[in-house]
Amino acid sequence: MATTPFTSSGPAPKIDTSVPHSARIWNYWLGGKDNYPVDQQAGEQFQAAFPQIAENARSFRSFLRRGVTYLAADAGIRQFLDVGTGLPTVENTHELAQRVAPECRIVYVDNDPLVLTHAQALLVGSPEGATDYLHADLHDPEAIVDAARATLDLAKPVAVILSGILGHVMDDDLARDLVRRLLAPLPSGSHVLICDGTDTNEELRAAQEQHNDRGPVQYRLRSPEQIAAFFDGLDLVAPGVVPCTQWRPELGTPTPHVDSYGAIGRKP
Repeated sequence: MATTPFTSSGPAPKIDTSVPHSARIWNYWLGGKDNYPVDQQAGEQFQAAFPQIAENARSFRSFLRRGVTYLAADAGIRQFLDVGTGLPTVENTHELAQRVAPECRIVYVDNDPLVLTHAQALLVGSPEGATDYLHADLHDPEAIVDAARATLDLAKPVAVILSGILGHVMDDDLARDLVRRLLAPLPSGSHVLICDGTDTNEELRAAQEQHNDRGPVQYRLRSPEQIAAFFDGLDLVAPGVVPCTQWRPELGTPTPHVDSYGAIGRKP
């Protein structure tokens, strides 16, 4: 699938409000307002079948916060490529990274025109760093990386963020290949953060099957072992592949079970 990325200086593509989009459904579950009736309907249908979906969504955001903070503060990463970023909320990747190191450079990538419209207006980074936005598709990782070169120095380590996006790639082999191709041009010391929904709950599996049967927004729940396979050839950061709430939780923070797993891997 070929894509033609454009940056924040380019014209925004047309927004289709007749078809639900994952980023806007996600925004609805998180209590946001950047969604349309078609997204709300899809989100409500899913939530009726699996009421815990909003808690799962919040666990993704909390894991992202802790993961990006670790990458900037402990791993010393100063460049981030956030693919499938979703709609801006609080504590976005650039805010988290630049809070630790204002010189961090971030490139956001998404294929929803509404995401890019908001990114152009809202995701303004620190003056010491840089923030850019690409309208592109995960299925063309070479185009993403090539366009990101305008903002990122690919001779230095980059952290790739894949939060809730690989589930939209239904084929396991293809999903693993896309991760490999995103990381291939990046140097040793680069990292990848991945979190996705898991098939660890029968009620969630049934809700996801119904959702997939109803509309165009498909999502594949995977086992924890299948998510771990995304990190083949990488050095896992402790504690490895675990439920999102159990990845380096903050002291005194509850760690309820959620059916989403995440991890961070380092390229040797």
